[in-house]
Amino acid sequence: MIIKIEDLVPVQFQVVISGYPAFPAVLDINQIRDILPHRFPFLLVDRVVEYNPGVSAVAIKNVTINDNFFPGHFPERPIMPGVLMVEAMAQVGGLMMLQPEVGGSRENFFFAGVDKVRFRKPVVAGDTLVMRMNLVKLQRRFGIARMEGKAYVGGEVVCEGEFMMAIGSNE
Repeated sequence: MIIKIEDLVPVQFQVVISGYPAFPAVLDINQIRDILPHRFPFLLVDRVVEYNPGVSAVAIKNVTINDNFFPGHFPERPIMPGVLMVEAMAQVGGLMMLQPEVGGSRENFFFAGVDKVRFRKPVVAGDTLVMRMNLVKLQRRFGIARMEGKAYVGGEVVCEGEFMMAIGSNE
């Protein structure tokens, strides 16, 4: 006897199951860990879905109630802290720039600043935060990269800003 998923799942839920395929992985979590120095609980990128080294990247963060920031921000209405959205976006920028073909390495690339950051809507458990970072200008002479970033949930902008990364030494 062959059992099909259609036989087990009510009709009203079948569209949900078949209508939302997984995001494709250009870089999976293991590849991300090879590039970024961040580790739990501060690695905030789960998967890269579009990638053009030194130009742009799109990545996702699956926001779950198990994330370690929810118990304190805020217990009665858990929302993802804005500063962590900014950090997640900066990590996507780091993934974009920490590649040999771009001239970066994880030993010498740092988050240097943000400007014009705006938070448009709260991000809650169950959301998929989709972050797009674009290189605006790379000044190799000064070791500065300027980027624009936007984060989306369900196609709506939830956070945006301008980012600066700096190439420097560990000292």
